Formats: sequence, C-alpha cells, structure tokens
Amino acid sequence: MEKDIYIHVDKLVRNYSKLSVCRDEIIKAYELLKECYSSGNKLIVCGNGGSAADSEHIVGELMKSFMLSRRMPEDRASHYKSVDSEMGSVLAEHLQGALPAIALTAQTALSTAYMNDCVPALVFAQQVYGYGQVGDCFLGISTSGNSQNVLYAAVAAKAQELSLIGLTGSKQNKLELLCDVCIHVPETETYKIQELHLPVYHCLCMMLEDFFFKA
Repeated sequence: MEKDIYIHVDKLVRNYSKLSVCRDEIIKAYELLKECYSSGNKLIVCGNGGSAADSEHIVGELMKSFMLSRRMPEDRASHYKSVDSEMGSVLAEHLQGALPAIALTAQTALSTAYMNDCVPALVFAQQVYGYGQVGDCFLGISTSGNSQNVLYAAVAAKAQELSLIGLTGSKQNKLELLCDVCIHVPETETYKIQELHLPVYHCLCMMLEDFFFKA
C-alpha cells in the first residue's frame, strides 16, 4: 500500500525535477500527517499572504474529496437516516469524507479582534493555544521561514506537544529549528518558492487521500 502511495512522490519529482532534493522530507511529512489522522487528530495550518491562501487551499483539499470519491460509510449513513429519513438521506448521499483541518488565517472576526486588542504577532499562537491538542499536527508555511507570527505559533505548537512541519524556501531559517520536518523547496525568490509549494502540498494531500479513502 505504502509503495503505491509513494508513486505520488515519484510523479512529483518527475514533473518538478528541482523537488528531488525534497523527496525524503515530503515522505517524512506525510508520515507525520498519517500518524496524526490515524490517531483521530487534526491539522492546524497557517501562513501570510500567498501562504495564507495556500493554508486555506490545503484545508479545502483535505476537508472534502480531492481526487477520489469519499462516500459516507453505510453504518454512518444509516445513523443519519435514523435521525431524519428525508434530510438524513440527502446528507448521507452528498457529505464527503473529511480529514479535519483548520486554517488559522480564516478566522477573520477572531483575528481582527485579537490583533486590535492584544499583540498582533501572536494571532496564530492564540489559536494554536485554543485549538491545539496533543497529537495534532501544525503546518507552518513561510517562504522565508522567519515570519514572526508563524514562529510564535510554532513555539506554541511545540509547547502543546503537536508535531510540526515547516514548508519554506531553500535558505536556513528559524522555523526549521522548531520543526520535526521542514520541507525546503529549492528557490529563494518569494513567488518561485510559492510556485513549488503548491505541487508539494498537492502531493501530500493525494497521498493522504489514497491512504484513508482509496478502496
């Protein structure tokens, strides 16, 4: 099974030869995420600017079907129908299997209130403090690896015993020192780093979907 899943990494490095240097780190990140989800935990992800958009993109791929159908299991579908036969049937037919994930960038009211009332650089850390549970996984996306709000969130995640993954550019940075795994894509310019982040996290999402939902 795992060999079949690693095909996604092989395809990635064939299509983006530069990313061959990241192969081992991508696999390690997948293993951390697989362990997180196998234990019934969740992913918490954040970043700034384009990386904020990437954070929400990742959540979108994990919380609904991506490449595969994720039909509700029959036993759960029966339970939904027992609550309300008509609406339960609609829900059972259309709800899709989800890998729980939260983008800390999407909480507009909370974020603006916190940044207005408290210390703006701690906006993600506050949410990690509130959401994070032992066994969850934190993914910090930063093209520099030195974004203060992401670093504070990473420290909070480590203090709360989450596993940590970093997604950065090629330069050494502060985020990697806090992470269990840091994927350094081999670019130094912001837009070029972001162009390589997308295929990396798509690969991770495909691997996870295959493991948890492939028949």
